[in-house]
Amino acid sequence: MRRLNTFFLLLACAYASAQNINDVVRYSTESLQGTARYQAMSGAFGALGGDLSALNANPAGSAVFNHGLFTITGSKNRQQNDATYFSSFNATTINAFDLNQLGGVFVFKSRNDNWKKVSLAFNYDMARSFDNETYITGNSDQGIDNYFLNFAGGVPFGDLLLQDNEFLEEAYLDIGASYGYAEQQAFLGYFGGIIDPMDESDNNNTSYISNARYSTVNQRYFESTTGHNGKFTANLAGQYGDNLYLGASLNFHNVLFEKLSQLTENGFDSDSEIKNTSFDNLLRTQGNGFSFSLGAIGKVGDNLRVGGSYQSPTWYNLSDETSQKINSDLADDDISFINFNVVNVFEKYTIQTPAKLTGSLAVIFGQQGLISLDYSYQDMSKAKIKPTADPSFSLENNIIAKELGGVSTLRLGGEYRLAALSLRAGYRYEQSPYADGNTVGDLNGYSAGIGYNFGGSRLDFSFSEATQDYRKSLYETGMPTPVNITNKNSVFSLGYTLNF
Repeated sequence: MRRLNTFFLLLACAYASAQNINDVVRYSTESLQGTARYQAMSGAFGALGGDLSALNANPAGSAVFNHGLFTITGSKNRQQNDATYFSSFNATTINAFDLNQLGGVFVFKSRNDNWKKVSLAFNYDMARSFDNETYITGNSDQGIDNYFLNFAGGVPFGDLLLQDNEFLEEAYLDIGASYGYAEQQAFLGYFGGIIDPMDESDNNNTSYISNARYSTVNQRYFESTTGHNGKFTANLAGQYGDNLYLGASLNFHNVLFEKLSQLTENGFDSDSEIKNTSFDNLLRTQGNGFSFSLGAIGKVGDNLRVGGSYQSPTWYNLSDETSQKINSDLADDDISFINFNVVNVFEKYTIQTPAKLTGSLAVIFGQQGLISLDYSYQDMSKAKIKPTADPSFSLENNIIAKELGGVSTLRLGGEYRLAALSLRAGYRYEQSPYADGNTVGDLNGYSAGIGYNFGGSRLDFSFSEATQDYRKSLYETGMPTPVNITNKNSVFSLGYTLNF
């Protein structure tokens, strides 16, 4: 009989899969991406418009254009993570290059006395890049055995045993589909040699013990994430009279996210039967999302602009696939057949991120420059994982409502023009999405840039950097001491705009 190497549908609960509060925060958060001019001013464009990425702040912004144009932007993204775990420190840096913005706008003059012009814009922005790496080491008193013990507690030992003529990988998939994720992890811990039942002769046994002996254990953990949340915007806007701009956008998201985590342990007590363990996990999420936005910009006199916009909830339709590998000195001989080729496929689910409101103010100093300010608010406690009728999703939604809170975002940008040369700078602040303010800290960032107008075209360069602290548990249970991580994200962008 051929060994199993296939996909299998898991009807597992949200609690133990990737479908949890972490996903809500991940897909509700957009980084500072877009055109180089937009990034140089920290995205403070809600009352300005006149930039393709300004559609992210206010869809009325395309009506500010006086002529059609095309813009393309490429970026170098540098992620640095400084991690502290049980007094051990590690720094990890990764660089990535992306084409993070591409779009154009068409402007049509109107013969209507009220509607001066109408614009039609199409733009792609990488709302967020997921490329990142973190390396963590430490001498911990919480080994991976606790992870498996927590899942195994209460699971009948008989449910974990192989059936006649059943392969190990077949049982792994079947247990996940029939019983759920907790039973599947208990199975993995038992055949991985990490845990044993208290009474191996009793199929009704529900208590388990660890095979690892240690006061502290050396742990090395590596996590790599890749992928993107790309957003394509179709926009229609118009200028009504001399002082009012109105617009609406349809936003289509494309999501690809992969996370690889690898844990190794050694340094157990001398009398421990287990001397080495390894536990690897691979998650792949893909899907799409949809949202819409409405906005307006008004002129108040010659120098003042005000703007307001509404960003609807984003509805993401996602699917997850997971794979695992485990090994130890006491593992079953066939444990290697459970590997990344044996894939758990979860049912599709929906994440609904909260709506966002933005108010904006800008002061224009004629042809010399401008200062712009945006304020946004988003109540993260309103996020949902659906279907809400699923008991596990209902439990997770209660956690979301309790642990997440309102997010205020402030963006300030300015531009000073010297003939064809433009100098730009900006600052942004984003409140933690967590009510405690500690799980993920507040984000602070600054930016600067320069642009040169050739007449029919423009070249822009920007640099932005943002810093944010967060606390991360290596696993969802069994290892409660978090890693303290400081993330610094630095982005260099170069953009080219062609007028037509």
